Amino acid sequence: MIPRERLDQFIVRHEELEHLMSGGEALSSDEFVKISKEYSDLTPVVKIAKEYINNIQETHDLAEMITDEDSDAEMRELATMELQELKDKIPKLEHQVQLMLLPKDVDDDKNAMLEIRAGTGGDEAALFAGDLYRMYQRYAATQGWRFEAVSTSSSDSGGFKEAIVSVSGPGVFAKLKYEAGGHRVQRVPDTETQGRIHTSAATVAVMPEVEDIDITLDDKDLRIDIFRASGPGGQSVNTTDSAVRIVHIPTGITVQQQDEKSQHKNRQKAMKVLMSRVYAAEKEARDAERSADRKDQIGSGDRSARIRTYNFPQGRMTDHRINLTLYKLDQILGGEGLEEVITALITEHQAEQLAAMEG
Repeated sequence: MIPRERLDQFIVRHEELEHLMSGGEALSSDEFVKISKEYSDLTPVVKIAKEYINNIQETHDLAEMITDEDSDAEMRELATMELQELKDKIPKLEHQVQLMLLPKDVDDDKNAMLEIRAGTGGDEAALFAGDLYRMYQRYAATQGWRFEAVSTSSSDSGGFKEAIVSVSGPGVFAKLKYEAGGHRVQRVPDTETQGRIHTSAATVAVMPEVEDIDITLDDKDLRIDIFRASGPGGQSVNTTDSAVRIVHIPTGITVQQQDEKSQHKNRQKAMKVLMSRVYAAEKEARDAERSADRKDQIGSGDRSARIRTYNFPQGRMTDHRINLTLYKLDQILGGEGLEEVITALITEHQAEQLAAMEG
């Protein structure tokens, strides 16, 4: 049973926030936005908490009625039936409250930077990177998210050597963070005359998209190079020095951007990606320090770990972290089937968090 005192803390805080928002005190616009966000986050928690508390109280009242010899026999019978219904309902409510009280990743509400890179497998790997790009693009559409390419490097075969995408909308990072890692594909290439299955790979990195308020990069820590953009094979695609390379000297993280004709726009995009990469590196270091003994890799963002296999001949997708196999590869690559996979990963992660709290 969840301690009543813990639930009361959330209810009291919710009431305090409501008082502040209703004009109890003069607030700046920034303060009002911050308080509104906290109030909005707490509202569903408080709603379920109150329902849970009321149900617990009702069970006590009904139990007293049943044991009261002065009560009418028919009333005691009705109370017994109602008590059983409540006893069946309370564990589900308790589980809901526990899930809501789990520690939240501070970045879950952020937008995300998605980086997809072709790995081993040559042209086939680049084609697979293109498949993943389109899968996430279609998945974003099902979620009502905005999907915007920041930088792409196409391959001669029509796939991507690398693609960096900004995905924005509610709860983007909370879901997409489970996609970080190594993705493997098994299929027969169009050029394969013997019908042999080839294996190739791509890696996906998912980073919270951050603003200046989240991280500050000192100018002295940056080296910025400006150069002329070039296309495949050294072919010039721009007659001006508009391409930008930014190096974060303390970490060695480097970002290069040349998709835009404007040096200013390339610099803006490069800084956006750089901030996300530096923030993600710091976050990964913090998470590793906090969970050095944690064996599970769900959502850790370890790009070296193979997380998933897409087998075309069998129409199968297997997520190796939770041993989930689904024979609906077309739906998953089509975007609409990816939600089932991500939901399963979130559920497993929550179960592990609950087990750790109880343990």
